[in-house]
Amino acid sequence: MDQNQINALKKFLSSKRKIVILGHKGPDGDAVGATLALSQFLKKINQSTTVIVPNDFPDFLKWLPESDTILIFDKATKQATKAIKDAELIFTLDFNTLSRVGEDMQHLLESLNTPFALIDHHQQPGDFATYKYSDVTMSSTAEMVYHFIEMMQGANLIDQSIATCIYTGIMTDTGSFRFSSTSSETHRVAAKLIDLGIDNAMIHQAVFDTNSPERMQLLGVALQNLQILEPFHTAYITLTQDELDRHNFKKGDTEGFVNYALSVKGIVFAAIFIENKQEEIIKISFRSIGDFSVNEFARNHFNGGGHNNAAGGRSSVSLKETISDFITNLQLYKNELSNE
Repeated sequence: MDQNQINALKKFLSSKRKIVILGHKGPDGDAVGATLALSQFLKKINQSTTVIVPNDFPDFLKWLPESDTILIFDKATKQATKAIKDAELIFTLDFNTLSRVGEDMQHLLESLNTPFALIDHHQQPGDFATYKYSDVTMSSTAEMVYHFIEMMQGANLIDQSIATCIYTGIMTDTGSFRFSSTSSETHRVAAKLIDLGIDNAMIHQAVFDTNSPERMQLLGVALQNLQILEPFHTAYITLTQDELDRHNFKKGDTEGFVNYALSVKGIVFAAIFIENKQEEIIKISFRSIGDFSVNEFARNHFNGGGHNNAAGGRSSVSLKETISDFITNLQLYKNELSNE
């Protein structure tokens, strides 16, 4: 966000405004942490805020400060719709196109004349925002919220609660600081947050070490389903709706499963395909090591996108057909994958 936009935003927020802060569908740690942190900061500068996400978020994030104030659009549609229509400014965090909030909310947002402010680190952002802070080099949207607060000259207002939300977003989106998007600046921000008194060990435990027995058993099933495609240095995992149901699947239970496929020696491209019969789609997560762009792969073949090394997609055909399409598409990238 350039200085002119910062100055304009400061002027706009010089009086109290009704502000809605949106996260994307299937909210993850970055979306939830970033939206909550921004909300708490804006309240400190005398703004009225409402955080809304399209659908529910995982239980392992529901301990975050003020997470109980988040409106779930598909559960509290009337209340969330009113808040969106009444808003004088709408922040969109951790997504770069309005299609990422689901059709119902997307149509509502597209019908408004309300100004939007985007804070996001995904590639190829849409052109819907009046105020835009887009940086694909950033580790996470949560880290960008930290820098945004600095831009607004509000760093002194970051307390332990805000810091906890920011740290959670950074930690989850960097895979506990191990992904290549983790920069020296990311570590400097994390250090400042720890200096503010957050319990970083507790945060890690609350997010990653509170697994149910059913989730651990589902991980076992996922690993049993792991397939290796040696000529393409690729591995993939499948989970059927029946396998999910047998293990009492809850939102967030498959978080991180795809990384196990990527951890196999010699693998540079990994995917997980998860059947969702309610939505009649196959949800897909892609991960890679090195220069192979899963963002381009997802955009070209599976109606998705994201980052160079982490992206998502979806398929509307059966799980069997989706896997067949995936393997067929790999043929187009054999040279790229062989050279990784």
